[in-house]
Amino acid sequence: MSTRLSIICIWFCFITLLILGIMMVASTGLCAHVGADEDPETFVIKQCSFAALGLVAALVISTIDYHILRNWVRTFWWVLTILLIFCFLPFVGMNINGENRWVNLGIITFQPSELAKSVLMICLAHWYTTHREMAGTFWKGFVMPGAIFGIPLLLILVEKDMGTAAALGMSGFCVMYVAGVRGWVLALVVALGFLVLFDQATGSPNRLERIYAWFDPERYKHEAGCQQWISMLAFARGGAFGVGLGDGIEKFGNLPFAHTDFIFAEIGEEWGLVGTAGVLLLFTMLTLSGIVLALQTNDTFGRLLAVGLVCTIFWPAALNMMVVTSLLPNSGLPLPFISYGGTNLVFTIAAIGLLTSIQRHTPNKKETYWPARRLQDKS
Repeated sequence: MSTRLSIICIWFCFITLLILGIMMVASTGLCAHVGADEDPETFVIKQCSFAALGLVAALVISTIDYHILRNWVRTFWWVLTILLIFCFLPFVGMNINGENRWVNLGIITFQPSELAKSVLMICLAHWYTTHREMAGTFWKGFVMPGAIFGIPLLLILVEKDMGTAAALGMSGFCVMYVAGVRGWVLALVVALGFLVLFDQATGSPNRLERIYAWFDPERYKHEAGCQQWISMLAFARGGAFGVGLGDGIEKFGNLPFAHTDFIFAEIGEEWGLVGTAGVLLLFTMLTLSGIVLALQTNDTFGRLLAVGLVCTIFWPAALNMMVVTSLLPNSGLPLPFISYGGTNLVFTIAAIGLLTSIQRHTPNKKETYWPARRLQDKS
């Protein structure tokens, strides 16, 4: 598969998911009550507006040579870190449902953690490209990039956005693996990640209750396990072919956040196993096409960045579907391209534009990149 065919497949998959998402927002948004003064029909209008903005951003980004990003890495990192700190400041940060994920800058309200997905992948790709022959060392292969990646990630964890932090952490791990970081360092990364997640999960009574509900959703079906229990009922009601678009009943006040975090359950109810399998197939095709694009990209920065961007789409999608199907505890993570929400949709579509830029502006001359082998030869 050529890079051109890969990017065409990526665009086909994401456009199909986007259209499905707008249809499901139209179906579930009419039953979502986020405020007494909000017209339910505006959900579809807003989602279409966000999608249009994301598409414009993707088209513009695709025309820009992605190598220019390396000149602005430090600026990107500092802006991201400051925005994440703003989440905790009065009059700027917004506390919604007990979580400090949002920033209100007056003219715009958004989640900096969504911006972090692309920015941190750019930072990691730049670091390992600059220090490619040192990727297998402890200091420049783990400590330094770990600090660059870990400080914003820690701020996201403190925001109580454990789902995004987990998805970002796994994306960073994939970039480190492709960059040539040694196995024992990767094992240390995994161990530290599990320790942090365990501490975060058991350190909060609310999160601990979600874990108990995950083990026994029926027992907690009126408490912390309500969403996952009702989502399983929605899947069971949908059967093989679903009850039909718009005919689902669990969205009528029974399933909280049916238009955002648990929209996959409504796909299962209204489209059945065929619909959910189709969504899974589209995300799989998009991911595999992105990996092929990365493998055929000729320069190191583009290759690592492509891997990181694909992972920031794959891991949130995988974690969301695993939560909705009760394979993981509830973490509050939207389904890319499908869930209602402006910040996630715009930045995820923009990532597609950046992947397109990598395909269009990759150099013809191929680089040889074997950091681990070079280190062994020198030693």
